[in-house]
Amino acid sequence: MKTLLAALSLLAGAAHAADAPPVFNVPQLTPETALVAARAALAHCRAAGHQVTVAVVDRAGNVQVLLRDRFAGAHTLDIAPQKAWTAASFRMSTAALAAETQAGKPMSGIRQAPRVMAIAGGQVIEASGTVAGAIGVSGAPGGEADDACALAGVRAVADSIELGH
Repeated sequence: MKTLLAALSLLAGAAHAADAPPVFNVPQLTPETALVAARAALAHCRAAGHQVTVAVVDRAGNVQVLLRDRFAGAHTLDIAPQKAWTAASFRMSTAALAAETQAGKPMSGIRQAPRVMAIAGGQVIEASGTVAGAIGVSGAPGGEADDACALAGVRAVADSIELGH
């Protein structure tokens, strides 16, 4: 009986999958849009007196733009892309991921995965509620300052992404 139920379930799933379209469209950041976001984040940090590196990645976590200010620390070249990758991969800000993966929480082990950067400074860039990319900032004094710069980058492109310009 279990075998029959499993076979029927499999057939029902296959029939449902056949109804799905063979391809779908997802929003992707253009390099120009990614550059606008990176420049806005860098400008926000500069105005606050911080020397940082900014990375913008596509929805898959591939780097589209990497900008390092002249006095940003050498480590920031590694950390900013990891923050952006983490935000894109987990589809959430790195500050939120940090809160959800604190020691003793059920998801705390995810911090041990390669490339995961569970500290503030990574933000998702969304278009119509779908992840189009992410931005990561490293080098400001503390994650909150990195996050403020990343959010400035997101705000700089939000309207153009939503309106499709």
